[in-house]
Amino acid sequence: MPQKEFCPKGYQEQPSENTVADSSVYLRSGNSRDRSFDFSFEAIRQNLFRVTFSSQDHPLPPYPSISKPKTDLNGICVSATGGVSSKTIEVGGVTATVDWSDTPVVSLSWTGEEKPLHRDLPLRSYVADATGIAHYSEHDRNALHVGLGEKRAPMDLTGRHFLLSATDSFGYDVYNTDPLYKHIPLLIKATPTGCVALFSTTHARGTWSVGSEIDGLWGHFKVYRQDYGGLEQYLIVGRTLKDIVRSYAELLGFPLLVPRWAYGYVSGGYKYTMLDDPPAHQGLIEFADKLKEHDIPCSAHQMSSGYSIAEIEPKVRNVFTWNKHRFPNPEEWIAKYHARGIRLITNIKPFVLASHPDYQKLVSAGALFKKPDTQEPGKMRLWSAGGATGGDGCHIDFTSSFAFRWWYEGVQSLKRAGIDGMWNDNNEYTLPDDEWQLALDGSVVAEGAKRQSDKSVGLWGRAMHTELMGKASHDALLDLEPKYRPFVLTRSATAGTLRYAASSWSGDNVTSWESMKGANALSLNAGISLLQCFGHDIGGFEGPQPSPELLLRWVQLGIHSPRFAINCFKTSPGNNSVGDVIEPWMYPEITPLVRDTIKRRYEILPYIYSLGLESHLTASPPQRWIGWGYESDPEVWTKALKSGEEQYWFGDTILVGGVYEPGVSVAKMYLPRKASDEFDFGYVNMNSPYTYFASGQWVEIPSEWRESIPLVARIGGAIPVGNSVQTRVPGDETEASLAVEELDDYRGVEIFPPRGSSHGRVFSSSWFEDDGISLQPKMSKYIISYSSTDEKVTVGLIRDEESGFVPAWKDLDIILHNGDDRRVVSDDGRPVEYKGRDSRGRVVYTLKN
Repeated sequence: MPQKEFCPKGYQEQPSENTVADSSVYLRSGNSRDRSFDFSFEAIRQNLFRVTFSSQDHPLPPYPSISKPKTDLNGICVSATGGVSSKTIEVGGVTATVDWSDTPVVSLSWTGEEKPLHRDLPLRSYVADATGIAHYSEHDRNALHVGLGEKRAPMDLTGRHFLLSATDSFGYDVYNTDPLYKHIPLLIKATPTGCVALFSTTHARGTWSVGSEIDGLWGHFKVYRQDYGGLEQYLIVGRTLKDIVRSYAELLGFPLLVPRWAYGYVSGGYKYTMLDDPPAHQGLIEFADKLKEHDIPCSAHQMSSGYSIAEIEPKVRNVFTWNKHRFPNPEEWIAKYHARGIRLITNIKPFVLASHPDYQKLVSAGALFKKPDTQEPGKMRLWSAGGATGGDGCHIDFTSSFAFRWWYEGVQSLKRAGIDGMWNDNNEYTLPDDEWQLALDGSVVAEGAKRQSDKSVGLWGRAMHTELMGKASHDALLDLEPKYRPFVLTRSATAGTLRYAASSWSGDNVTSWESMKGANALSLNAGISLLQCFGHDIGGFEGPQPSPELLLRWVQLGIHSPRFAINCFKTSPGNNSVGDVIEPWMYPEITPLVRDTIKRRYEILPYIYSLGLESHLTASPPQRWIGWGYESDPEVWTKALKSGEEQYWFGDTILVGGVYEPGVSVAKMYLPRKASDEFDFGYVNMNSPYTYFASGQWVEIPSEWRESIPLVARIGGAIPVGNSVQTRVPGDETEASLAVEELDDYRGVEIFPPRGSSHGRVFSSSWFEDDGISLQPKMSKYIISYSSTDEKVTVGLIRDEESGFVPAWKDLDIILHNGDDRRVVSDDGRPVEYKGRDSRGRVVYTLKN
């Protein structure tokens, strides 16, 4: 937008609106240019602060992504000192200073330490800029900056500029394209001594310049710019990224519970639902039968939108309708898929073309955006079928009560037919005009509508509709099946969308080695931003078909991520309508290797699913930056490791590397170490030659592409495992689960004791289990502990099943690492039986229940 900055000054303190007066500052600027601005600073929690900057023509966000939480400083020591133009507030261990001798300058630091964790830029901190605002703060060039939901690689956002918007970035370049699909204004600065997050609640478009702008007068600074309205911003202080992410979740809401089946292999491909000869329903049954023929487990299938393409001209998609040539009897076909144990997720898009059967009904009800001058529907060009084939139409305005209900009922119609989950797609809301008008007559936005007469898209924000679409889909599923977890997969997302959508992915990526590598960085920033059941389209959505080597490498990497899906639309000049697909058996020479890798995904599903439950309980992402928990290691703060491209933690036991070039069979990995005062037992290569490594060093890991990517286990860790097939969990009585033959009645745990003695150290790891489907599950916890000498490994197991959930497995297999032939005994005299060696040559003992 055009730059038109105005820096209010002459602030005077106002009477406090806070019951805890010492923890807040309220200011009003002088009436320069006939406009005054209000500024406030409040301590909300011990480490959470709220800042606002607004005026009559720069109102606070009318539909913020979070509601203001109640101030809770009970039991916290709060003190304040101040003068005419400054105030210092100590809240617990954090010191906050607000100085308004010129413009308001907020500074946050640990009490007793001089260097601030955060400080606004003096003389230019809070600025009105045309219809919006700008917030300037000092920039630490050595810090790690992360967040913003999903931004181009590398992970470290320092020194770069980003649009806070969302778009349909089909076939994007993972290192250069911006924006992508998410709109989450959360920026976290992380250093070895502490972290600070800045989070804006608006849905309006904006930018973050993370030190990419330098000025001789102003030096190095960061600047957040917002196109419309005033600023409502939360500042979160924490010692580590883990602290910040948890506190952010306490503000926003913890990640939703994800159905267990959604962590299995999710298949897909645009081609399947576009088939006319044979019709799609037959082609999809053939696909499911091939999965069984190749012995490849699959838990769900993403139905692309071809099922809703009209049978007659214009052959474009009509959301919530069925093409009856391709699917003559949807209910019967869905039942056949469920009989194979496969769930279905349908693609739904929040717009209608003029040919949609309900288009005129939506126009008459005011359910579409309107042009301010004519009050006519806001039409735009929309993608609707095949590769870049579209037509004129309108997006759904979810602030309309009619539109919200129409969508809600449409989702329920699909659910009643048997569909298991909704795939909210193309929901970036790339509307072309800020002045288009909203209906604002729905109950969800009623409070904001009362306070604000401006109904423009610009002020309320396009991204708000992504969130409300998520709510409509979520509520429709929940109201039909209140006992079960609604599953909404969303391509675009705001911070608030995460209250309704359980899963997301990185959108329409492209097939290349570079894309596979850069996707790791996207995953890490997504997880930090609470997009934690997140993944990528394995093999690439657009672009050429992957080579056998690239496909296998991508599958090897992909099984070590929260979401594992193969879905694509391979356009070509000769086939721009149906496209081609990636199938696990497309290269017969590697099909057995792909199958074995996917089966390993199911084998470690108890570990993966427990990470999902941990995410829901604590907000820790399953996929983590290498420095997560290792902040005292200076090497993790180097550029190579702050990039987040080549390795990451998957849980706290598996360190995942990768190979990102063809023909390469050795990978370099760094093995982080804990603080120097903690004894660190190091790591072990999970693959041949099963080498033990000391921590705090770079190592080379043999990684032949037909074998594995680099995988290293932390000594003292544990990986609960199950059967390498799809299984049925007790308590899940849904149709697709009852069709699964294998009961989840086996549990083992892979443990990694030191080669010799643990010197009295007892290692402990835990995992969670439940029925995998209930909205309010009974959750049980299992704690495995072990220690070692040169001759034996002593193990213990605590089964906390007081919740009432009792799994089908009884005994527990103890699986030692390759080459570890020591005997296993229990720590409480329970019987331990030698079982033999498994298919990988590992010694296995059974701890009897």
